[in-house]
Formats: sequence, C-alpha cells, structure tokens
Amino acid sequence: MSAIVSKFGGSSLSCARQFKKVRDIVYSDKQRRYIVPSAPGKRFDDDIKVTDLLYSIHYHRSRGDKIEKLFSQLSQRFTDLRDELGLNCRIEDELNTIYNNILSGATADYCASRGEYLNGILLSQYLDYSFIDAKDVLFFDLDGNFEHGKTKSVMRGYLSSCKNAVIPGFYGSLPDGGIKTFSRGGSDITGSVVARAARASVYENWTDVPGFLMADPRIVPDAKVISKITYRELRELSYMGATVLHEDSVFPVFSANIPIHVRNTNDPSGRHTMIVPDIAGNDDENAITGIAGRKNFTVINIEKNKMNSEIGFGRKVLSAVEKNDLNFEHMPSGIDTLSVVISDPQTPDKIQKLLDDIYTACEPDSVEVTTGLAIIATVGRGMIRNVGIAAKLFGALAQSGINIRMIDQGSSELNIIVGVENKDFEKAIRAIYRDFVK
Repeated sequence: MSAIVSKFGGSSLSCARQFKKVRDIVYSDKQRRYIVPSAPGKRFDDDIKVTDLLYSIHYHRSRGDKIEKLFSQLSQRFTDLRDELGLNCRIEDELNTIYNNILSGATADYCASRGEYLNGILLSQYLDYSFIDAKDVLFFDLDGNFEHGKTKSVMRGYLSSCKNAVIPGFYGSLPDGGIKTFSRGGSDITGSVVARAARASVYENWTDVPGFLMADPRIVPDAKVISKITYRELRELSYMGATVLHEDSVFPVFSANIPIHVRNTNDPSGRHTMIVPDIAGNDDENAITGIAGRKNFTVINIEKNKMNSEIGFGRKVLSAVEKNDLNFEHMPSGIDTLSVVISDPQTPDKIQKLLDDIYTACEPDSVEVTTGLAIIATVGRGMIRNVGIAAKLFGALAQSGINIRMIDQGSSELNIIVGVENKDFEKAIRAIYRDFVK
C-alpha cells in the first residue's frame, strides 16, 4: 500500500478545533499513513507558542529562577487540549516526568522538543494511530550531525511494522540517549526524512498559508500562489528569504524524487503548491516563478589591472574571507574586477581586518566597500527559454527610478540577482512583480 506522509505545523495543531480539521484531512485519504506534528502554535495574536514557552522555562531554570508558574501554563495547555478532544490519556504523568527532568538539569534541546512529543501523544490517540517516539528513529552523531543512513535504516524497520503512525517532528537522539533538535522549523525536516524512509508517493506539508507565493505578501499583498515549482527553484527562493519550508527539508525527498505538496489546513481544497524534481515541456504561466530577497549586505569591490590573467586571484580573496570566519553570498566578477557579497550580521568588527588581509594577499589597485545593500533574486525555469528577461527586469527597475548597484546571474540561468539600496528594496520587488505578472 502506497503511503502519504503528512506534516502539520504549529498553527494546524494549536487547539482542539484545529485538531479536528487535521483529523478530517487525515481520514479523507487512507494513504495518509504517517503523520508528523509540530508543537502547538499560537491560538490568538497575544498567545505564546509552546516551543517558545519551553525555551523560556529552560532559560529561567538555568538562571535559578522558579519555573512553577511557567510550567503550570504549559501543563494547562496540554490538559485543556486533552479534555477538549475527549481523550483519556494520562498526559499529567508525562508532564510530571518532564518537570522533574527539567529540575534535574535537562538540556535546552530536551526542553524544546517536549512540545512535539506531547502533541504527538495526543494526536496519535486522537487518530487511533501508533506512536513512534522520534528519539527511537532519528539519530545524530556525537558532534550533533544528523545521521541520514542510520536514520533511514532504523526508521524503515519501524514503519514497516506500523500501518499508521504519528512521529513527532523537530528532534532525535544522540549516541548517549540525549535529545538533539534540528534548528527552529525542523519538523519540516522530520517530515521529509519520514517520507524518504516510507518511500512515500508524496510528502504533504500542511500549514496556514496556501503554498508558496510569487512574492512576499507583506510587500505585494495580491501576490499569486505558485502552483508548481521545481526543487532547484525552491532552493533559490528559500535561500533568498522565502520561508514556507525549512531550507534543509528539501534534500531527503529530493534525493528520493518525492514531490512535496504544500497545503493549507484551513482550506484543504484551495490553492496549493506542488514541488517536484523537474517539469517537462513549457507549462510556465509566467516567465518567472518567484521573487525573493533580503536586506543588509556589504559588497567589497576589488579592482586590479590584468586580474583575469593572475592565477589564483579568486582563491586568495576567498582565503581571506575564510580566514576571517565569514561566508560569502555571491561573487560576481569582470575582467579586472571582483566583488564579494557578505551578509552584514557577520561583519561587525571584521571588515577592516578582512580588507587588510585582501590587500596583503592580493595587492589590488583599489578596494571599495559598499554597505546597506539589498539583494533580490528573480527566479524561474522559464527564464532560460524566454528572450529579453534581463532587459525587462532592468527596465522595470529603471522606470521606477531604482539604481542597480550590482548584477549577477547564475550559470544555470535560473535566476538574475540584483543589488539595490536597502531603501529601494520593497519598491524594487513591487516593480519587478508588476512588470512580469499579469
């Protein structure tokens, strides 16, 4: 029997009413066999996410503060949820164990993971599915690196013995039995890992939005939903700040050619996004797939006569970047020029040292530093086949009076990246969207 793996985010499981929506979705297709829940999210604007509450509990305990009031708030959240769902599980026993472990010095990772753990227990009973503790099937090594091979082998054994199961997201176990979490939003990763182990036909990611939008709705309020997108396009947009899925959630399913279906728990039959390995033919509704970007970059422009004939020049520049423990985002170049783009949060107190190292290693004719830059990526598989995309993009920015400070295009021709001043960021995205999307 083929399987669908369905991951439900915190907003989808924030309260009893949302749990009921989830059950209806799961029961509507018997192929939804393996379910991955997040911790409960906000029920209303001023509410607190359970994971944030757990981090707060750990923080105050580590300072020696009393945590009884905070933990009572946590306990009330889960006992109320249990009662409203009409379940008979003794969630109080689990809460007592967690409380005692926290008092005994449990790690931040252990504390943060308990939201998914408790939600998984409740959801498994509500669905009448088996419960598989993530610590028994997801593994990290001593250095905290995720162990793909061991996880796939062990998890596949567990899943083969369960027709239906709930596996909490976000965490796994270390060799000593301790709990290790992924970064925030890591339940997406768990879902994709389960999908790969289950040889799923599709990995569903249920959230509170209809899927990926062509632009940030805070900037373009009427942005269209992307109905179909390739893994490569998704990777480009996610890297530039489009955040619906955790960035690392793509790789497990990508390697297994499993499509990802992003859907809205509150509107199951509404608009959605399908993420696939590749798209054959020319079914592009638009020449571009999406627009995304981020603010606050520094660009170091290096100029040296006959740079192109100097063997190892680029390596010397990147060695200086690495020496200062910095990551570079882009590195556009010309015959006698090379630019290194670095994210500003990395750079405090490091720029002058980096410049000194570049001068020492490369002996450039000049170096110019530009700060306060925003980087915008216009992404789309349709860009490869359409003539005049770059001209149209640059024309849209020119008509809006926006000065382009940097231009870069990847070798795949899947995107065009421009740098503009921070103050022009939103205006630039709206201008590009307006000209490309009808």
